[in-house]
Amino acid sequence: MTPLPQRPARRPAPPPRAPRAASPPRLPLGLPLLLLLLRAAPSAAAAPDPADSRPKTSPRITAAWKGQESYRFPQPEPHTVLYHELGSDSVEVGGRGKLYHFDFIQGKNASMNMVYIGPNKAFCQNQLDCENYITLLEKQAEGLLICGTNARHPSCWNLVNKTITLLGERRGYAPFTPDENSLVLFSDDHVYSTIRKQEYNGKIPRFRRIGGERELYTSDMVMQNPQFIKATIINQDEAYDDKIYYFFRENNPDKNPEAPMNVSRVAQLCKGDRGGVSSLSASKWNTFLKAMLVCSDPTTNKNFNWLQDVFLVPDASGDWRATKVYGVFSNPWNYSAVCVYSIGDIDRIFRTSPLKGYSGALPNPRPGKCLPDQELTPTETFQVADSHPEVAQRVEPFGEKKTPLFHSKYHYKKVLVHQMQARNGSTFEVLYLATDKGTIHKVVESAYGAFNIMEIQPFHHHPATIQSMTLDNVTMKLYVNSQWEVSQVPLDLCSEYRGGCQGCLMARDPYCGWDDTHGQCVSIYKYKGPLLQALGPNEPHTECPSSNLGKEQDKAQSVTLARNARYYLTCPVESHHATYSWHLGDKKLHRCEPGWPSSDCILFIEKLTDEQFGLYRCQAQEGSYSRVAVAWELRREATAEHLLMGAAAAQPLPGLLLLLLAGAAGSLRRGAPGPAPPPLPGGALGPLPRLGPHFLPGSGRF
Repeated sequence: MTPLPQRPARRPAPPPRAPRAASPPRLPLGLPLLLLLLRAAPSAAAAPDPADSRPKTSPRITAAWKGQESYRFPQPEPHTVLYHELGSDSVEVGGRGKLYHFDFIQGKNASMNMVYIGPNKAFCQNQLDCENYITLLEKQAEGLLICGTNARHPSCWNLVNKTITLLGERRGYAPFTPDENSLVLFSDDHVYSTIRKQEYNGKIPRFRRIGGERELYTSDMVMQNPQFIKATIINQDEAYDDKIYYFFRENNPDKNPEAPMNVSRVAQLCKGDRGGVSSLSASKWNTFLKAMLVCSDPTTNKNFNWLQDVFLVPDASGDWRATKVYGVFSNPWNYSAVCVYSIGDIDRIFRTSPLKGYSGALPNPRPGKCLPDQELTPTETFQVADSHPEVAQRVEPFGEKKTPLFHSKYHYKKVLVHQMQARNGSTFEVLYLATDKGTIHKVVESAYGAFNIMEIQPFHHHPATIQSMTLDNVTMKLYVNSQWEVSQVPLDLCSEYRGGCQGCLMARDPYCGWDDTHGQCVSIYKYKGPLLQALGPNEPHTECPSSNLGKEQDKAQSVTLARNARYYLTCPVESHHATYSWHLGDKKLHRCEPGWPSSDCILFIEKLTDEQFGLYRCQAQEGSYSRVAVAWELRREATAEHLLMGAAAAQPLPGLLLLLLAGAAGSLRRGAPGPAPPPLPGGALGPLPRLGPHFLPGSGRF
């Protein structure tokens, strides 16, 4: 239980003082409060935890883009499902008794339409049951198939030309309640589902074939409380050998206290499985086998056993064995890892591995083997597979090292992968990872490893958990929704990169290149002229032909301050992979390391002396790329009231600070008596609003 915050002790009233002939000027109450807030800010000297600051896997740029193309739902939608057809500018979202249609058409009147699909009132047992949560949207030849809970009577509808037709109850197509773990897979005329068909006597989760041929289901003993993640069909060399692979978590059969509570699995089924010979096996999948998915990093002794999401990337040449499986895993400390597997490795393990715990000779055909000519599985083969469904060999990540692509302090929940080609023909996989904070990390995978390009805030109105997202590799858009809104996010956010040619190339974004003719960082899909790209790990900024960036940044802004004044300077942290340091002449004053969590590197000086006037430079260093991020010249002035008035006029301060300083100046003019504000500590401050250099009054010495 979270303890209640302690109420601060009330300060006793000061004893009465004898009147004096003269009193120092009194500052208004607001300014001491502001100074106390500044005192409470965390010190910049507290560097981030080295274990958490992995520069290349933390976002280089944070909150780089906020969803301009966004629609709000009329009311919050706690459970949604999203459907998007490739190449279109629209998206459908199923909510509570509604189907939303959103158009994202640039330059035209975008729109939102709703179709109401309410529950059958005859099924309503009470007010809580009387909802129809849409849980499935699937494009079919005759229209859009829509399925929902329908007051605990799962039903489906068909939408054609804005006309809704009730198809009736469809058990297995929608769950009884929206929060049930459910998975439905369509393949040609076949339908596969993990949804129970009976509400009260169907508590054991199963993977079923519910449409197309005779119904089959997994044996009740082969999985232990599974949570299904993703299912897919992989067509192999022979049609009878086509496989269904599905990914899930289940309870760990190892009850050792040091063993994880859950393990991650991949299961295989033969698509042409027709059941077994005996009455016990006739209605069951006879080709079920499962294997453990391993995602661990022995160099850091970190294990990730909680599978969150899976995305498959087919091989460009069409080789089904080279299909990549990207899995997002987490551990009890909410750290995440991305591990990449190959379908070829998974298939080989299921074909060749011994069965875990089985010491006898394997029957012929061996468990898991697909049979041609619609043969039925012999009883002995089924019995061995049913009693020993797990293979002994574990599935390890693809590659020589068998380690994660990367692991991170962030907690990832979903993953999408876009396989794309840069201008030079090189192929890159770009990962879009949804965090538990409602942001998206854009990570590029190349031969040099993983590089976290940016953090995207996809929602314009309410930062919230991402419920669904899908990627369109035709229009180069990402569609994302929360319970509040749905957004369209461009994949090529090239305009977010600052700093001219060097800044554009340092982003290492394969979607972007530098147009030296027009001096812009532009998308390779929108600009067809010659572009400069340097996507390797070694100092891409050196490829820039020319730049006047350094000359522009050498121009220092100036501010006039009083001797003994307190003040701070802010330096915007654009790249969290860089080191930012403040310099006065040749002297280094303060340093913000890579991974610095604030959006500013702040230099605070408690008392300005004669030696501290001069030119201050904030230097950004990223590899060999060095630039002056900001420069300020501090000049000496004599009168405090002039400084207060001049600082307010010269610098656009935030409203609260401006009012407090203006109030201080008014009190000084009136000569109000009272004590000086409390002193402030030296050193840099933590996260603050992005300001320029600002004057803070001294302790009564004006």
